[in-house]
Amino acid sequence: MGLNLGNLMKQVQNVQKKASEAQAKLAAMELVGESANGGVKITLDGQGKFKSIKLSAEVINPENPSAVDSDTVEMLEDVISAAMKDATEQAAKAMEASMKDVTGGMPKIPGLNL
Repeated sequence: MGLNLGNLMKQVQNVQKKASEAQAKLAAMELVGESANGGVKITLDGQGKFKSIKLSAEVINPENPSAVDSDTVEMLEDVISAAMKDATEQAAKAMEASMKDVTGGMPKIPGLNL
C-alpha cells in the first residue's frame, strides 16, 4: 500500500480551507460581555480580539450620573479602547515571537495558525 501524495495534498488543502472559513466566521462574530449592573459592555470578536467598550454615566459617577456629559463618556471609551487595542497588538506580537521559537522559524502555512 503506497502513500498517495495527491490525495494527502487534497486533504491538507481541505483542512486549510475549513480552517480559513472558521477563522473568517470567528472574526465576523460579535460577543458582548456585561458587568453585573450593565454599566460596562465590552465587545470582542470570536477570536477574542477587542472591538469596543461602552460605559454608562452611572459607572463613571454613581452619585450623580446626570453630571456626566456624553463627550466625557465618549472620551473615556476612546482612551480605554486605544489602550485595549494596543495591549492586544502587543500580546499578538509576543505570541507570534514565541511560536517562532517553537516552530523553529517554519514558514507560515495559510489557514494554519501555529
